[in-house]
Amino acid sequence: MELPKNYNPSEFESTIYKKWEASKCFTPEPTTEKSPFCIVIPPPNITGQLHIGHALNNTMQDIIIRHKRMQGFAALWLPGTDHASIATEAKIVDALKTNGQTKKDIGRTEFLKLAFEWKEKYGGKIVLQLRRLGCSCDWTREQFTMNDTCSRAVNDVFVKLYRKKLIYRGNRMINWCPNCKTALSDAEVEYSQKAGHMWYIKYPFENNTGYLTVATTRPETMFGDTAVAINPEDPNLSKFIGESVKLPLTDKVIKVIGDTYVEIGFGTGAVKITPGHDPNDFEVGLRHNLPIITVMNEDGTMNELAYFCAGDDRFVARKKVISALTEQGLLEKCEDYSHNVGECQRCGTVAEPRVSTQWFVKMSPLAKPAIKVVKDRRIVFIPDRFQHIYFNWMNNIRDWCISRQLWWGHQIPAWYCESCGHITVETKTPSKCASCGSTILKRDEDVLDTWFSSALWPFSTLGYPKMTKDLKYFYPTNVLVTAYDIIFFWVARMIFSGLAHMGEIPFPEVLIHGLVRDSEGKKMSKSAGNGIDPIDLIDRYGADALRVSLITGMAPGSDIRFGEEKMEPSRNFLNKLWNASRYVLANIKDTTIIDLADLKLTTAEKWILHKMNKTISEVNGNLRKYELGLGYAKIYDFIWTDLCDWYIEISKPSLYGSDVKMHDQTISVLVYVLKAALKLLHPFAPFITEQIWNEIRDDQDSKFLAVAKFPSSNTKFSFSKDYKRFENIKGIIRALRNARAEYALPPSKTVKIYIQTLDKSYIKKNLSHIYKLAHVTSAEFVTDKSQIKEKTISITLDNNEILIPLGDLVDIKKELERLNKEISKVTLEVNRGQNILANEGFISKAPKQLIAIETEKLNANTELLTKLQAKYSEITDKNSGL
Repeated sequence: MELPKNYNPSEFESTIYKKWEASKCFTPEPTTEKSPFCIVIPPPNITGQLHIGHALNNTMQDIIIRHKRMQGFAALWLPGTDHASIATEAKIVDALKTNGQTKKDIGRTEFLKLAFEWKEKYGGKIVLQLRRLGCSCDWTREQFTMNDTCSRAVNDVFVKLYRKKLIYRGNRMINWCPNCKTALSDAEVEYSQKAGHMWYIKYPFENNTGYLTVATTRPETMFGDTAVAINPEDPNLSKFIGESVKLPLTDKVIKVIGDTYVEIGFGTGAVKITPGHDPNDFEVGLRHNLPIITVMNEDGTMNELAYFCAGDDRFVARKKVISALTEQGLLEKCEDYSHNVGECQRCGTVAEPRVSTQWFVKMSPLAKPAIKVVKDRRIVFIPDRFQHIYFNWMNNIRDWCISRQLWWGHQIPAWYCESCGHITVETKTPSKCASCGSTILKRDEDVLDTWFSSALWPFSTLGYPKMTKDLKYFYPTNVLVTAYDIIFFWVARMIFSGLAHMGEIPFPEVLIHGLVRDSEGKKMSKSAGNGIDPIDLIDRYGADALRVSLITGMAPGSDIRFGEEKMEPSRNFLNKLWNASRYVLANIKDTTIIDLADLKLTTAEKWILHKMNKTISEVNGNLRKYELGLGYAKIYDFIWTDLCDWYIEISKPSLYGSDVKMHDQTISVLVYVLKAALKLLHPFAPFITEQIWNEIRDDQDSKFLAVAKFPSSNTKFSFSKDYKRFENIKGIIRALRNARAEYALPPSKTVKIYIQTLDKSYIKKNLSHIYKLAHVTSAEFVTDKSQIKEKTISITLDNNEILIPLGDLVDIKKELERLNKEISKVTLEVNRGQNILANEGFISKAPKQLIAIETEKLNANTELLTKLQAKYSEITDKNSGL
């Protein structure tokens, strides 16, 4: 039973994880003997590497699942990865480019073969990194969104929704990425304010009687204009409805139409309508039966309908159009303008509204029950405020564009009959057309949005559409842990998918955490140079130090600030636990560990057991409410302060003394308390606690701490009266230590004390602790201070007054000389500050910041002067209060 002298996590972390896996500590089986508890991991992309946000998210999940496992639940943390259509395909395309190839050169079959090979080679990196973090996932159940299990679920759901007419194919305005060359859902477009321009363009009337001025931020799309719209209620412009105007730079004439979409008084009151390139214009076009003209290619270049701009990039075309309008006198003015611009979430390219034939999920019927379960609190967001993001998204949701013009992903299970045009939708490849019986069928080439498969994750991973043992036992899962930035991407879609296909919510609780920011509160990123590699931190400090650093001070839903400076204190805490454990283990040799029920406990032992019991109760309450940061803080305080700083110090006389019986009693209590502390800390810092447990456990204990019973509060360790009385002893020791520090006494300098108290017998029993921990040589109890014939300083604590002879603390003559000098110096500073702040000229002319600095200096110096004067009086006035 021995730990190495130095805490070096790299020596044991990987070995411990392999033992956990080999012993199937994380592999629960469906059983009636245990209640299920299940978390599904937010699947990281196979292209990804563990970043600091992953580290926080997965640490939180691991704390929860380890706690539940130790509480006796059949706890399953189901892991897996996401195929990440756009990101992965981009990687393969880039690899092909280095060989001078395109995906069309090699064909779909060969491309998918390369993609799966890439996934096998690189896709497992983040899984290995999660192991290094200590994530207690059941890797025997690991899933991948494109494996057979999940693909079967995707096809089943698609077919069911199609047959219920909740999936349809149609022409709609969608978001398009010219770089990725694929459709994007609304959630895949990120909007931000950008500086731009508003151009005011003259549209001449066909009869040459004047012109209408139209304002636009996108003049390059004007080649696709099919009308100019005016609000029919506009008192100034409505008279022009029905007129025709010439479309500038073209030979076209378009109508002026009336539509209430146009806001009276906004801009010029006249709006160009481009149904092929604006979602609002598209709706106006449908109402007025306007033609839809697309003037851009899929790659963002202008097509042949863009006249002299054909072949140009859209932003080059913009400059050309402005130049031509200026030359022809059709540009009235240009103004600076800030507006929302949508960009592809994956690559950052400005997204383009585009009319396209795509597959859509009809959202209204699916959204209603999903809204209701949150309103009815069958699903609860923690913290509650995040349900507003959910409601805002769901109440304003549009039909979901689910088709992507990619090859890597779930290919849409729809086949087009080349004989009659009928679309056959089946889970498996059909042999003939469902309408005419023709065998000439062609499969849709598009794949599904990555989030389509992710939406099914809570049940597809458990075996759906088959009613497997796992699905029956573990669904619905218990809690989802995720960041607030994907509530609408993922959380909302899982909720409506679970209701639609399982008839039950996927989870009753959604625990939201914030983003990890740098120590200055800025968002972390590689480009900003403030990113932190968690694996690098694990290499240098150990996984446990990273985990507890991330949890320290964390509150649900709030962003956390994180810098490497947080790692050292965490490492120091774990090092303190290591050394404390070495101390206990060193004293176990040749010791008989006694059942605490057979002991006559001392006051100090009752105090530590009561504090342990109190901590256990509070931590269980914190973990039940997912207050992980608070729970860890209480464990930290118990181990660092109560166990190490107090009880271990209190135990030394007994362990190093000659009384064998007292030695065995003390070590028995220490072992009991240390084991409880290891169990409490294990979900947060699993590696170090497991390593220590392996040395300290006995034959009656669980082999692995990972599956040991988590502590619960026990009334037999409730010693409220003794706890309070011993806290008084601690208060005396702490006050004596403070007095020693104030007078800069070295540890070698001991003092005697006088005690005036109503609890003489109790304090007398515990004088040994006061002597040792406060460096006191003797204590004399007095009933009246007049009995003391020397100058003292007094410390008043509740019903106790402690008096220390001044001569034991300081050379009185020298101290009074020092204080006089210090008081004179600080008095000058106070007078200087008062004079400056009384100077009206200074106050009226000085910057506010300088005035604040001077005010702060004056307040600090005034406070210091008061303390110095009080200390001077204390020394000169016998028995004055401290």
